[in-house]
Amino acid sequence: MSFSFELLAQEDRARAGRFQTPHGDVETPAFMAVGTLATVKALDPAELEAMGAQMILANAYHLHLRPGDALIRELGGLHQFMGWSRPILTDSGGFQVFSLASLRTVDEDGVEFRSHIDGSSHRFTPESVMEIERNLGADVIMQFDHVIPGQSDYAAARDASERSVRWLERCVRALEELHREDGRRTQALFPIVQGGIHDELRVAAAKAIVDTGEWIGFGIGGLSVGEAKPDMYRILEVVDGTLPADRPRYLMGVGFPEDLVEGVRRGVDLFDCVAPTRMGRNGAAFTADGRINIKRAEYRTDTRPLDEECDCAACRRFTRAYIRHLFVADEILGHRLLSLHNVHFLVRLMRTARDAIRMGTFGGWSRDWLARYHSRSTIPA
Repeated sequence: MSFSFELLAQEDRARAGRFQTPHGDVETPAFMAVGTLATVKALDPAELEAMGAQMILANAYHLHLRPGDALIRELGGLHQFMGWSRPILTDSGGFQVFSLASLRTVDEDGVEFRSHIDGSSHRFTPESVMEIERNLGADVIMQFDHVIPGQSDYAAARDASERSVRWLERCVRALEELHREDGRRTQALFPIVQGGIHDELRVAAAKAIVDTGEWIGFGIGGLSVGEAKPDMYRILEVVDGTLPADRPRYLMGVGFPEDLVEGVRRGVDLFDCVAPTRMGRNGAAFTADGRINIKRAEYRTDTRPLDEECDCAACRRFTRAYIRHLFVADEILGHRLLSLHNVHFLVRLMRTARDAIRMGTFGGWSRDWLARYHSRSTIPA
């Protein structure tokens, strides 16, 4: 398979690397914009490529329900379907099923759930999810795992983590069978380390996964789902000390600027989150001095760009006053501009982190960056 990972530089736990995939290389650390329904909301793939986005994420759960993974395969797979030629990762749907707390039932075989669209009944198993992700055709596919709330007690976290390891073994067997059927080995399956906020369970899960096979990379799941941030950072340090250093680590569903920097400090290589576009649609913008709510009256006559250090199209061409006007007038361009800016902000942030690691200045840069970012109170959208 056309996958490899090369570590190019390291400073303490922070790593700069190159992840090779069939659709191109990804310089790490990197942020992956989320295209849940085969689109990063409000953004054209050409805009993503222009800002330096290297890899994006789509979701098996949502695309299975609409328009259907079999149809996407018939139409040439996700890359052709959505007009994106660079690498794609698909989430298995474990988190989305977890989010349907009142609409799903978990057992050892899989998960029975009702569609959030029309209430129709569906069942996901490790085997069916592998077929869905195979149909979608992403470069990296995630195992089907059992996700639980971040503050779950030890017993619940152990049950879900051990089930995820058992489901991983079934995912491997199912994917091998699919490989035998069509002869194509163009996808890398990432296992997911679960275990909640319990150090012992995270270590046990990571060791069990490493012992199960030779992996291209690893997912770190079950974080940013309700636990306190110090707990998340502590778990990242625990996992960093357990997973092989020569494989990429993907922290799933984490995408606030400060969490990206803290994650890189703890050995994470890849991130994804819906936050930049979701917050953008609600008027929140990331800046080097913290988050701002562009809908506030104080920006009515503000002629500055969203972030004076940002070179995105929104910051190069428009003022805060104009973008605030778009939101007050309920013009869709405002949603697009903030979504574009926020994704660009995170893509550029990780590019800057990569450069700092390679220059051996990441420690000082990250401390200064976090101090500045936290220096003003952030105002939620």
